[in-house]
Amino acid sequence: MRRLWLIFAQAVTISVAALFVLNTLKPEWLRDAAPASVVAILQAPEENGGDTAAAPGSYASAAQRSMPAVVHVYTSKAVQNPRHPLLDDPIFRHFFGDRQGNGNNDSQRSAGLGSGVIVSPDGFILTNNHVIDAADEIEVALNDGRKFPARMVGKDPETDLAVLRIQTDAQLPAITFAGAEGLKVGDVVLAIGNPFGVGQTVTMGIVSALGRTHLGINTFENYIQTDAAINPGNSGGALVDARGNLVGINTAIYSRSGGSLGIGFAIPVSLARNVLEQIVTTGMVTRGWVGVEIQEITPDMAESFGLGSTEGALIAGVLRGSPAEKAGIKPGDVLVAVDEKTVADPKSMLELVAALPPGHSAHFRIRRQNNELDLQVEVGRRPPPQQLSNK
Repeated sequence: MRRLWLIFAQAVTISVAALFVLNTLKPEWLRDAAPASVVAILQAPEENGGDTAAAPGSYASAAQRSMPAVVHVYTSKAVQNPRHPLLDDPIFRHFFGDRQGNGNNDSQRSAGLGSGVIVSPDGFILTNNHVIDAADEIEVALNDGRKFPARMVGKDPETDLAVLRIQTDAQLPAITFAGAEGLKVGDVVLAIGNPFGVGQTVTMGIVSALGRTHLGINTFENYIQTDAAINPGNSGGALVDARGNLVGINTAIYSRSGGSLGIGFAIPVSLARNVLEQIVTTGMVTRGWVGVEIQEITPDMAESFGLGSTEGALIAGVLRGSPAEKAGIKPGDVLVAVDEKTVADPKSMLELVAALPPGHSAHFRIRRQNNELDLQVEVGRRPPPQQLSNK
Protein backbone atom coordinates (compact mmCIF):
# COMPACT_ATOMS: atom_id res chain seq x y z
CA MET A 1 0.00 0.00 0.00
CA ARG A 2 2.82 2.35 0.85
CA ARG A 3 4.49 1.57 -2.46
CA LEU A 4 1.30 2.46 -4.38
CA TRP A 5 1.05 5.75 -2.50
CA LEU A 6 4.68 6.62 -3.36
CA ILE A 7 4.07 5.82 -7.03
CA PHE A 8 0.95 8.08 -7.06
CA ALA A 9 2.79 10.95 -5.36
CA GLN A 10 5.69 10.72 -7.80
CA ALA A 11 3.29 10.71 -10.78
CA VAL A 12 1.50 13.82 -9.51
CA THR A 13 4.82 15.58 -8.91
CA ILE A 14 6.07 14.74 -12.42
CA SER A 15 2.77 15.92 -13.96
CA VAL A 16 2.86 19.25 -12.12
CA ALA A 17 6.47 19.75 -13.15
CA ALA A 18 5.63 18.99 -16.79
CA LEU A 19 2.74 21.48 -16.76
CA PHE A 20 5.02 24.13 -15.24
CA VAL A 21 7.65 23.59 -17.94
CA LEU A 22 5.07 23.67 -20.75
CA ASN A 23 3.40 26.80 -19.37
CA THR A 24 6.76 28.52 -19.15
CA LEU A 25 8.32 27.45 -22.45
CA LYS A 26 5.37 26.56 -24.71
CA PRO A 27 2.16 28.18 -23.30
CA GLU A 28 0.50 28.12 -26.75
CA TRP A 29 0.32 24.32 -26.54
CA LEU A 30 -1.95 24.59 -23.52
CA ARG A 31 -4.04 27.41 -25.06
CA ASP A 32 -4.60 25.43 -28.27
CA ALA A 33 -5.80 22.49 -26.23
CA ALA A 34 -8.21 24.60 -24.11
CA PRO A 35 -11.91 24.97 -24.98
CA ALA A 36 -12.81 27.89 -27.26
CA SER A 37 -14.96 29.54 -24.57
CA VAL A 38 -12.06 29.59 -22.15
CA VAL A 39 -9.78 31.09 -24.80
CA ALA A 40 -12.33 33.84 -25.46
CA ILE A 41 -12.52 34.75 -21.76
CA LEU A 42 -8.73 34.79 -21.42
CA GLN A 43 -8.29 36.96 -24.51
CA ALA A 44 -11.20 39.37 -23.76
CA PRO A 45 -9.21 41.76 -21.56
CA GLU A 46 -6.54 42.16 -24.23
CA GLU A 47 -9.06 42.64 -27.02
CA ASN A 48 -10.90 45.28 -24.96
CA GLY A 49 -7.78 47.25 -24.19
CA GLY A 50 -7.40 45.67 -20.76
CA ASP A 51 -10.90 46.73 -19.51
CA THR A 52 -13.04 44.13 -17.87
CA ALA A 53 -16.81 44.00 -18.22
CA ALA A 54 -18.89 45.75 -15.57
CA ALA A 55 -20.09 43.53 -12.77
CA PRO A 56 -23.77 42.60 -12.79
CA GLY A 57 -25.80 45.38 -11.15
CA SER A 58 -23.00 47.93 -11.61
CA TYR A 59 -23.69 51.36 -13.09
CA ALA A 60 -20.03 52.26 -13.50
CA SER A 61 -20.31 52.76 -17.26
CA ALA A 62 -23.25 55.17 -16.86
CA ALA A 63 -21.38 57.12 -14.20
CA GLN A 64 -18.17 57.25 -16.25
CA ARG A 65 -20.10 58.47 -19.27
CA SER A 66 -21.89 61.31 -17.50
CA MET A 67 -19.54 62.42 -14.69
CA PRO A 68 -17.17 64.48 -16.89
CA ALA A 69 -20.13 66.66 -17.96
CA VAL A 70 -21.13 67.56 -14.38
CA VAL A 71 -19.35 70.58 -12.91
CA HIS A 72 -19.07 72.38 -9.60
CA VAL A 73 -20.46 75.93 -9.50
CA TYR A 74 -18.97 78.35 -6.97
CA THR A 75 -20.59 81.74 -6.44
CA SER A 76 -19.91 84.79 -4.32
CA LYS A 77 -21.72 88.04 -3.68
CA ALA A 78 -21.33 91.12 -1.53
CA VAL A 79 -23.54 91.11 1.55
CA GLN A 80 -24.12 94.31 3.50
CA ASN A 81 -23.23 94.01 7.17
CA PRO A 82 -26.08 94.89 9.54
CA ARG A 83 -25.87 98.47 10.82
CA HIS A 84 -25.95 98.96 14.56
CA PRO A 85 -29.05 100.94 15.65
CA LEU A 86 -26.94 103.29 17.83
CA LEU A 87 -25.30 104.69 14.70
CA ASP A 88 -28.63 106.29 13.81
CA ASP A 89 -29.22 107.69 17.31
CA PRO A 90 -28.71 111.52 17.34
CA ILE A 91 -27.37 111.58 20.93
CA PHE A 92 -24.83 108.82 20.17
CA ARG A 93 -23.69 110.63 17.05
CA HIS A 94 -23.40 113.91 19.01
CA PHE A 95 -20.94 112.43 21.49
CA PHE A 96 -19.11 109.93 19.28
CA GLY A 97 -19.38 111.56 15.87
CA ASP A 98 -20.54 110.21 12.52
CA ARG A 99 -18.75 106.91 12.00
CA GLN A 100 -20.12 106.14 8.55
CA GLY A 101 -17.00 107.21 6.72
CA ASN A 102 -14.37 105.87 9.09
CA GLY A 103 -13.07 103.32 6.58
CA ASN A 104 -14.75 100.32 8.13
CA ASN A 105 -15.88 97.70 5.67
CA ASP A 106 -19.67 97.69 5.58
CA SER A 107 -19.94 94.55 3.44
CA GLN A 108 -18.51 91.07 3.25
CA ARG A 109 -18.38 88.28 0.69
CA SER A 110 -20.89 85.43 0.89
CA ALA A 111 -19.96 82.18 -0.86
CA GLY A 112 -22.25 79.52 -2.26
CA LEU A 113 -21.88 76.23 -4.05
CA GLY A 114 -23.89 74.06 -6.36
CA SER A 115 -23.59 71.95 -9.46
CA GLY A 116 -24.19 72.28 -13.18
CA VAL A 117 -24.31 70.22 -16.35
CA ILE A 118 -22.36 70.90 -19.55
CA VAL A 119 -24.94 70.70 -22.34
CA SER A 120 -22.78 71.67 -25.33
CA PRO A 121 -19.09 71.27 -26.22
CA ASP A 122 -18.73 75.05 -26.63
CA GLY A 123 -19.36 75.80 -22.96
CA PHE A 124 -23.07 76.18 -22.23
CA ILE A 125 -23.96 74.94 -18.74
CA LEU A 126 -27.41 74.29 -17.29
CA THR A 127 -27.95 74.83 -13.56
CA ASN A 128 -30.55 76.04 -11.06
CA ASN A 129 -31.44 79.71 -10.83
CA HIS A 130 -31.24 79.62 -7.03
CA VAL A 131 -27.60 78.48 -7.29
CA ILE A 132 -26.48 81.65 -9.07
CA ASP A 133 -29.22 84.10 -8.03
CA ALA A 134 -27.79 87.52 -7.05
CA ALA A 135 -24.20 86.28 -7.47
CA ASP A 136 -21.72 88.82 -8.83
CA GLU A 137 -18.94 86.28 -9.36
CA ILE A 138 -19.37 82.74 -10.72
CA GLU A 139 -16.63 80.16 -11.12
CA VAL A 140 -17.01 76.70 -12.65
CA ALA A 141 -14.71 73.78 -11.81
CA LEU A 142 -14.63 70.87 -14.23
CA ASN A 143 -14.35 67.23 -13.25
CA ASP A 144 -10.66 67.23 -14.22
CA GLY A 145 -9.86 70.15 -11.89
CA ARG A 146 -9.75 72.99 -14.44
CA LYS A 147 -11.49 76.19 -13.34
CA PHE A 148 -13.07 78.92 -15.47
CA PRO A 149 -14.94 82.14 -14.76
CA ALA A 150 -18.52 81.89 -15.99
CA ARG A 151 -21.04 84.45 -17.17
CA MET A 152 -24.79 84.15 -16.96
CA VAL A 153 -26.50 83.85 -20.34
CA GLY A 154 -30.04 83.97 -18.96
CA LYS A 155 -32.31 82.68 -16.23
CA ASP A 156 -35.89 81.60 -15.69
CA PRO A 157 -36.92 81.97 -12.03
CA GLU A 158 -40.36 80.46 -12.67
CA THR A 159 -38.80 77.05 -13.42
CA ASP A 160 -35.64 77.67 -11.33
CA LEU A 161 -33.32 77.17 -14.30
CA ALA A 162 -30.38 79.23 -15.51
CA VAL A 163 -27.81 78.96 -18.29
CA LEU A 164 -24.11 79.81 -17.83
CA ARG A 165 -21.25 79.83 -20.30
CA ILE A 166 -17.52 79.40 -19.97
CA GLN A 167 -14.94 80.24 -22.64
CA THR A 168 -12.27 77.72 -23.57
CA ASP A 169 -10.56 76.64 -26.79
CA ALA A 170 -10.91 72.96 -25.89
CA GLN A 171 -13.99 70.89 -26.64
CA LEU A 172 -15.87 70.19 -23.41
CA PRO A 173 -17.52 66.86 -22.51
CA ALA A 174 -21.24 67.49 -23.08
CA ILE A 175 -23.93 65.26 -21.63
CA THR A 176 -26.39 63.33 -23.80
CA PHE A 177 -30.09 64.14 -23.40
CA ALA A 178 -32.51 61.27 -22.88
CA GLY A 179 -35.79 60.97 -24.75
CA ALA A 180 -38.62 63.02 -23.32
CA GLU A 181 -41.04 60.12 -22.88
CA GLY A 182 -38.67 57.31 -21.96
CA LEU A 183 -38.64 57.62 -18.16
CA LYS A 184 -40.92 55.41 -16.06
CA VAL A 185 -41.62 54.96 -12.36
CA GLY A 186 -39.23 52.31 -11.07
CA ASP A 187 -36.38 53.13 -13.48
CA VAL A 188 -32.92 53.31 -11.93
CA VAL A 189 -31.42 56.81 -11.86
CA LEU A 190 -28.11 58.29 -10.69
CA ALA A 191 -27.79 61.73 -9.07
CA ILE A 192 -24.43 63.42 -9.73
CA GLY A 193 -23.29 66.59 -8.02
CA ASN A 194 -21.17 68.20 -5.32
CA PRO A 195 -23.02 67.64 -2.03
CA PHE A 196 -21.79 69.79 0.88
CA GLY A 197 -18.74 70.67 -1.24
CA VAL A 198 -17.04 67.31 -0.60
CA GLY A 199 -16.42 66.72 -4.31
CA GLN A 200 -18.17 64.97 -7.14
CA THR A 201 -20.45 62.23 -5.83
CA VAL A 202 -22.76 59.69 -7.46
CA THR A 203 -25.80 58.30 -5.65
CA MET A 204 -28.26 55.72 -6.94
CA GLY A 205 -32.00 55.30 -6.56
CA ILE A 206 -35.15 54.87 -8.59
CA VAL A 207 -37.81 57.13 -10.04
CA SER A 208 -40.38 57.30 -7.25
CA ALA A 209 -43.01 59.33 -9.12
CA LEU A 210 -43.49 61.51 -12.18
CA GLY A 211 -45.40 64.75 -12.71
CA ARG A 212 -45.24 65.99 -9.12
CA THR A 213 -47.02 69.36 -8.82
CA HIS A 214 -48.58 71.65 -6.18
CA LEU A 215 -45.36 71.59 -4.14
CA GLY A 216 -45.09 75.37 -3.90
CA ILE A 217 -41.49 75.38 -5.10
CA ASN A 218 -41.89 77.16 -8.43
CA THR A 219 -44.60 78.61 -10.67
CA PHE A 220 -44.27 75.86 -13.27
CA GLU A 221 -43.89 72.43 -11.67
CA ASN A 222 -43.67 68.99 -13.24
CA TYR A 223 -41.10 67.24 -11.11
CA ILE A 224 -39.46 63.84 -11.17
CA GLN A 225 -39.42 62.44 -7.65
CA THR A 226 -36.52 60.15 -6.75
CA ASP A 227 -35.05 58.49 -3.69
CA ALA A 228 -31.47 58.91 -4.96
CA ALA A 229 -29.70 60.87 -2.22
CA ILE A 230 -29.72 64.61 -3.02
CA ASN A 231 -28.17 67.04 -0.54
CA PRO A 232 -27.23 70.75 -0.44
CA GLY A 233 -24.69 71.29 -3.22
CA ASN A 234 -26.40 68.80 -5.54
CA SER A 235 -28.69 71.55 -6.86
CA GLY A 236 -28.21 72.02 -10.59
CA GLY A 237 -26.53 68.64 -10.97
CA ALA A 238 -27.50 65.81 -13.29
CA LEU A 239 -30.06 63.09 -12.81
CA VAL A 240 -29.16 60.41 -15.38
CA ASP A 241 -30.61 57.06 -16.38
CA ALA A 242 -28.86 53.68 -16.31
CA ARG A 243 -27.17 54.51 -19.64
CA GLY A 244 -25.81 57.87 -18.48
CA ASN A 245 -28.31 60.04 -20.39
CA LEU A 246 -29.66 63.20 -18.77
CA VAL A 247 -33.26 62.83 -17.56
CA GLY A 248 -33.47 65.77 -15.14
CA ILE A 249 -31.80 68.62 -13.25
CA ASN A 250 -31.70 68.05 -9.48
CA THR A 251 -33.49 70.94 -7.81
CA ALA A 252 -34.96 70.40 -4.34
CA ILE A 253 -35.45 67.96 -1.49
CA TYR A 254 -38.09 67.42 1.13
CA SER A 255 -36.27 67.44 4.46
CA ARG A 256 -36.82 68.38 8.08
CA SER A 257 -33.12 68.23 8.93
CA GLY A 258 -31.50 69.71 5.81
CA GLY A 259 -30.19 66.31 4.71
CA SER A 260 -31.59 63.71 2.37
CA LEU A 261 -34.69 61.83 3.52
CA GLY A 262 -35.18 59.97 0.26
CA ILE A 263 -37.55 62.50 -1.31
CA GLY A 264 -35.80 64.56 -3.96
CA PHE A 265 -37.13 66.45 -6.97
CA ALA A 266 -35.65 67.07 -10.41
CA ILE A 267 -36.81 69.19 -13.34
CA PRO A 268 -37.54 66.85 -16.28
CA VAL A 269 -35.31 67.05 -19.33
CA SER A 270 -38.20 68.07 -21.61
CA LEU A 271 -38.82 71.26 -19.64
CA ALA A 272 -35.10 71.92 -19.16
CA ARG A 273 -34.42 71.55 -22.90
CA ASN A 274 -37.19 74.03 -23.80
CA VAL A 275 -35.88 76.64 -21.35
CA LEU A 276 -32.30 76.05 -22.50
CA GLU A 277 -33.12 76.53 -26.18
CA GLN A 278 -35.04 79.75 -25.55
CA ILE A 279 -32.33 81.26 -23.34
CA VAL A 280 -29.50 80.35 -25.73
CA THR A 281 -31.47 81.74 -28.69
CA THR A 282 -32.97 84.90 -27.21
CA GLY A 283 -31.47 85.28 -23.73
CA MET A 284 -34.87 84.89 -22.07
CA VAL A 285 -37.93 82.64 -21.83
CA THR A 286 -41.13 83.87 -23.48
CA ARG A 287 -44.52 82.64 -22.30
CA GLY A 288 -48.12 83.51 -23.03
CA TRP A 289 -50.24 85.55 -20.59
CA VAL A 290 -53.83 86.82 -20.46
CA GLY A 291 -53.90 88.67 -17.14
CA VAL A 292 -56.26 86.77 -14.86
CA GLU A 293 -56.12 85.58 -11.28
CA ILE A 294 -57.30 82.01 -11.04
CA GLN A 295 -58.55 79.85 -8.22
CA GLU A 296 -59.20 76.16 -7.73
CA ILE A 297 -62.85 75.09 -7.67
CA THR A 298 -63.71 73.28 -4.43
CA PRO A 299 -66.79 71.04 -4.10
CA ASP A 300 -68.52 73.71 -2.01
CA MET A 301 -67.80 76.36 -4.63
CA ALA A 302 -69.03 74.06 -7.41
CA GLU A 303 -72.29 73.57 -5.52
CA SER A 304 -72.77 77.29 -4.84
CA PHE A 305 -72.04 78.21 -8.46
CA GLY A 306 -74.30 75.46 -9.74
CA LEU A 307 -71.44 73.64 -11.51
CA GLY A 308 -71.65 69.98 -12.30
CA SER A 309 -68.02 69.26 -11.34
CA THR A 310 -64.86 70.82 -9.95
CA GLU A 311 -63.08 70.76 -13.30
CA GLY A 312 -61.93 74.06 -14.74
CA ALA A 313 -60.34 77.21 -13.35
CA LEU A 314 -62.36 79.90 -11.57
CA ILE A 315 -61.50 83.44 -12.69
CA ALA A 316 -61.06 85.24 -9.36
CA GLY A 317 -59.86 88.52 -10.86
CA VAL A 318 -59.10 90.22 -14.16
CA LEU A 319 -56.30 92.78 -14.47
CA ARG A 320 -57.29 96.14 -15.90
CA GLY A 321 -56.19 96.58 -19.51
CA SER A 322 -55.18 92.92 -19.81
CA PRO A 323 -55.95 90.68 -22.83
CA ALA A 324 -58.61 88.92 -20.75
CA GLU A 325 -60.44 92.16 -19.95
CA LYS A 326 -60.33 93.25 -23.59
CA ALA A 327 -61.84 89.89 -24.59
CA GLY A 328 -64.74 90.22 -22.13
CA ILE A 329 -63.70 87.74 -19.45
CA LYS A 330 -65.16 88.62 -16.04
CA PRO A 331 -64.57 87.55 -12.41
CA GLY A 332 -66.72 84.55 -11.58
CA ASP A 333 -66.31 82.97 -15.04
CA VAL A 334 -65.07 79.39 -15.17
CA LEU A 335 -62.52 78.62 -17.86
CA VAL A 336 -63.13 75.11 -19.19
CA ALA A 337 -61.04 74.95 -22.40
CA VAL A 338 -58.23 76.75 -24.25
CA ASP A 339 -57.97 76.10 -27.99
CA GLU A 340 -60.14 72.99 -27.57
CA LYS A 341 -57.87 71.61 -24.81
CA THR A 342 -59.66 70.86 -21.57
CA VAL A 343 -58.72 72.87 -18.50
CA ALA A 344 -58.75 70.42 -15.58
CA ASP A 345 -57.51 72.79 -12.88
CA PRO A 346 -55.66 76.12 -12.44
CA LYS A 347 -52.29 74.45 -13.03
CA SER A 348 -53.30 73.06 -16.41
CA MET A 349 -54.77 76.44 -17.38
CA LEU A 350 -51.51 78.17 -16.46
CA GLU A 351 -49.48 75.71 -18.53
CA LEU A 352 -51.81 75.87 -21.53
CA VAL A 353 -51.72 79.67 -21.64
CA ALA A 354 -47.96 79.83 -21.02
CA ALA A 355 -47.35 77.53 -23.99
CA LEU A 356 -49.16 79.93 -26.36
CA PRO A 357 -47.02 82.41 -28.31
CA PRO A 358 -47.68 86.12 -27.67
CA GLY A 359 -49.90 87.56 -30.37
CA HIS A 360 -51.76 84.29 -30.89
CA SER A 361 -55.58 84.58 -30.99
CA ALA A 362 -56.70 81.82 -28.61
CA HIS A 363 -60.16 80.33 -28.35
CA PHE A 364 -61.35 80.40 -24.71
CA ARG A 365 -64.45 78.51 -23.66
CA ILE A 366 -65.94 79.79 -20.42
CA ARG A 367 -68.96 78.93 -18.31
CA ARG A 368 -70.95 81.90 -17.03
CA GLN A 369 -74.17 81.42 -15.06
CA ASN A 370 -74.88 77.99 -16.55
CA ASN A 371 -74.18 79.27 -20.07
CA GLU A 372 -71.12 78.45 -22.16
CA LEU A 373 -69.49 81.23 -24.14
CA ASP A 374 -66.70 81.19 -26.73
CA LEU A 375 -64.33 84.16 -26.64
CA GLN A 376 -61.27 85.05 -28.70
CA VAL A 377 -58.36 86.28 -26.59
CA GLU A 378 -55.21 87.78 -28.08
CA VAL A 379 -52.44 86.34 -25.93
CA GLY A 380 -49.91 88.75 -24.46
CA ARG A 381 -46.34 88.27 -23.21
CA ARG A 382 -45.99 87.06 -19.63
CA PRO A 383 -44.31 89.79 -17.52
CA PRO A 384 -41.30 89.00 -15.29
CA PRO A 385 -42.14 87.44 -11.89
CA GLN A 386 -41.30 90.60 -9.96
CA GLN A 387 -43.81 92.59 -11.99
CA LEU A 388 -46.49 89.96 -11.47
CA SER A 389 -45.93 89.99 -7.72
CA ASN A 390 -46.35 93.77 -7.63
CA LYS A 391 -49.67 93.76 -9.47
